[in-house]
Amino acid sequence: MAALQALAVHAGPRAREVLRQRGLQPADVRVVPAAAGGAKGLCLIPLDRYIFGPWLTGGTLPGPGAASAPSVHLLGASIGAWRMAAACTADPDAALAQLAEDYITQSYPSAPGKPPTARVVSQVFSAKLQERLGSQAALLLAHPRYRLHVFTSRGRRLLHRPGRLKMPLGWLAAFAANAASRRALGGWMERVVFSDPREPLPFALSDFPTRQVALTAANLSPAVLASCTIPFWLEAVQDVPGGPEGTYFDGGITDYHLHLPYAEMADGLVLYPHFGAQVVPGWLDKAWKRRHLASPALDNLVLLSPRPEWVRRLPGGKLPDRSDFKRYGQDHASRQRLWRQALAESQRLADEFAELVRDGRPVEAQPLR
Repeated sequence: MAALQALAVHAGPRAREVLRQRGLQPADVRVVPAAAGGAKGLCLIPLDRYIFGPWLTGGTLPGPGAASAPSVHLLGASIGAWRMAAACTADPDAALAQLAEDYITQSYPSAPGKPPTARVVSQVFSAKLQERLGSQAALLLAHPRYRLHVFTSRGRRLLHRPGRLKMPLGWLAAFAANAASRRALGGWMERVVFSDPREPLPFALSDFPTRQVALTAANLSPAVLASCTIPFWLEAVQDVPGGPEGTYFDGGITDYHLHLPYAEMADGLVLYPHFGAQVVPGWLDKAWKRRHLASPALDNLVLLSPRPEWVRRLPGGKLPDRSDFKRYGQDHASRQRLWRQALAESQRLADEFAELVRDGRPVEAQPLR
C-alpha cells in the first residue's frame, strides 16, 4: 500500500507484535477510549464513523447475532463521552455525523459584545444532549456488544460544593497538589465512572481515587453533561443521579487522554483514535511534559492519530480548538466554515485506516513515545 500521508500508527510493545503477526483485526479490539479535547475531536469523527460502521460491525447494524461476539468497552471523557455514546446508538454513522453538525453549529445567546454566561451554555448544551441521547438512552444501553463508560471528575473539599471563594481557592489547591504528584490531586478531585452495569471494565482503576456507579437511562444525559462540563465555561453539575453527591466537572480534569492500566487486560487490544501522538493522564498534567511519555500501562494499545505535517496543511494550520470561539467571536459563519473544511479533510484519516486494515495484512507501527 502507499505510505500513510495523514494517519500515524503508534503502538505499545505487545500490540506491535500482534500487528506484525496478523495486522489489526476487529475481533482483537476489546477497548476503544475517546479523549477530552473539545473541538479537536471533530477531526476523529470520520474515523469513528468508519470504525463503528463497516469495520467493527462487519458492515451490519447491531443485531441478535452480535451478542455472541466479545464485548467492546467504549470509554469517554468530555467530547469523547459524547462520541462513544453516539457510537452505541442503533445508527452510529448518522449519530456521529449529527454530533459533528451539532458541535460545529453550536451557538449561545448572549448580550451584545459579551460572551454567553456559563449558565446559558449549560442550559443549551444540556437540552441538546437530552434531545440526541435522552430519547435513545434505554436502547443505547442495551447494545448487544458495546459497553459504555462515562468518565467524570467530582470535586472534593473546597471543590465539593460551589462557592464564590471556595471554587477559586479549591482550584488553586488542586493545581498545587497536582504539581507535586498526580496522586496528590486525588485529595481534591475524584474520578467517578458511570459504567454499563452488565459487564465491568477488563482492568482495574487503581491508578487514581475512583468510584464506579451504574450508568442508566435516567443518568446517561446528566453523566455525559457532567463529563463535558469545562470549569467556568459551563456550570458545574450538581448531584448526578445515582452517583455520589457533590459537584461534577469535565472528565478530562482527571482523565484528559485516559492513560489507564490497559495492560492488565487478559487479552485483546485497545484501539485508540486520538488527535495527538501522546496520552496525557490529566488536564492539569499538560504542563508536565515528563507525564506525557508512554508507560507500560499502554503495552497493548494501538494509537491512531493525525500526522503533524498533515495537520499543518489544514485550514489555519491546526486542528479546530476552543480558542476559535474567541478568535472569531460573533463571526460564527467563518468559524463554522473553517471547522467544516477541517472535518471534510479528516475523511483522509478514515480512508487511510480502511486501506491499512484491508485484507488483514501485517501493520508496522511506530513505538509509542
